[in-house]
Amino acid sequence: MTVLTFSGGERKYRRSPRNHPLLPQKHDGDDSPFGSDIDDQIGFNGASFSGAVFNLSTTIVGAGIMALPATVKELGLLPGLIMIILVAVLTESTIEMVLRFGKASKAVTYSGVLGDAFGGSGRTLLQVCIIVNNLGLLIVYMIIIGEVVSGTRTGVVHHYGVVEGWLGRHWWTSPSFVLLLTTLLVFAPLISFKRVDSLRYTSALSVALAVVFVAITTGITVVKLVNGSVGMPRLLPQIVDQASFWKLFTTVPVLVTAYICHYSIHPIENELKDPSQMKSIVRTSLAFCSSVYVATSLFGFLLFGEQTLDDVLANFDADLGIPFGGILNDVVRVSYGLHLMLVFPVVFFSLRLSVDGLLFPMAVPIGFDNKRFMSISVGLMGFIFIGANFVPNIWTAFQFTGATAATSLGFIFPAAIALRDSHGIATKKDRILSWGLMFLAVTSSTVAISSNIYSIFNDQG
Repeated sequence: MTVLTFSGGERKYRRSPRNHPLLPQKHDGDDSPFGSDIDDQIGFNGASFSGAVFNLSTTIVGAGIMALPATVKELGLLPGLIMIILVAVLTESTIEMVLRFGKASKAVTYSGVLGDAFGGSGRTLLQVCIIVNNLGLLIVYMIIIGEVVSGTRTGVVHHYGVVEGWLGRHWWTSPSFVLLLTTLLVFAPLISFKRVDSLRYTSALSVALAVVFVAITTGITVVKLVNGSVGMPRLLPQIVDQASFWKLFTTVPVLVTAYICHYSIHPIENELKDPSQMKSIVRTSLAFCSSVYVATSLFGFLLFGEQTLDDVLANFDADLGIPFGGILNDVVRVSYGLHLMLVFPVVFFSLRLSVDGLLFPMAVPIGFDNKRFMSISVGLMGFIFIGANFVPNIWTAFQFTGATAATSLGFIFPAAIALRDSHGIATKKDRILSWGLMFLAVTSSTVAISSNIYSIFNDQG
């Protein structure tokens, strides 16, 4: 017997030589992620601890890191760093609740856990939120990759990209053409894998590239601190009126988005050789990612101060005032651009499962239907490519997806599952935490959406 995860829910299938090779069986509580039949067939004996940590860390450390220095600029250094750590702690708590209630409901997907608590409507709502969140993230990834290569514009200032700086501005260094080549030569091969563990090596490389980015940024900042060219950062937020106070709440969706990985927890757990390691994997990944986030936010804000842009990578186009500054600028941008290219397929994996589960809830798992697998993959890639060419900047994308889908996935749904408590296992701590998460998520999301709508109409006016 084997558990095959797909977003329409979870089913168990047994090989049969007499009928269709995949026959649905009643979910009887066996949580073993893989059975010997399918293991022998595909030659896979379960994912390792390190491979799972790499895949989960890759899911977490994506484009959100680029917006964190700007978030710290908005909140001030001390509150900003405290909030990064606090959201990490809250994320660990919500993932623990999802896993615990998943065990009680015998569910092996996030949508299965919510479906157990709220029925089919809850399952569908979660699938829609995963789709919105992951589409937004992948569009952001493409935007940043385009900016790394071809540059970006803030106001009247054009920030040069790497290739644009080397070869000049031409049609073949434009963001659209660069993203088309990236889609065909990089994304298309990587999204063709049907098992998330197949991406463990690219995930390990992506984590290493993120570390390179953080190490170089830290080194540059330390050198500038030593030579006295870095000023004292603003420690607290600037609150001059009511509008500036409410604007602080718009940073919460960005912080939540930076840690969203709940939709990848069960696919990773289902492939583990030892599923009991999942809690340790989550803690290890969150500890690593929090360290990366704190270092990037601290040294990024120290380095650029009040000039920190929404996408801090765009800041690495000017003279850093240190030896080999130009080379370091290019290494920083290229390393993180490559990191995002390798993160892309891991996030895309969960997106494809959710779309398939929404459109074909009763079909066999998508990995067993090549035509469906290919058509959904091509359709999603086309949508993401078009979106990346029309969304104006990453802050706008983070605000809208973060204030809606991300806060729902990270805070609202886990809290709702605990408060519903279909199996009577919620503790007093669960209920207190859940009400607090609900209040924080709804308040910050409402303020963020209102602020964005006001900004859009104000800019048009």
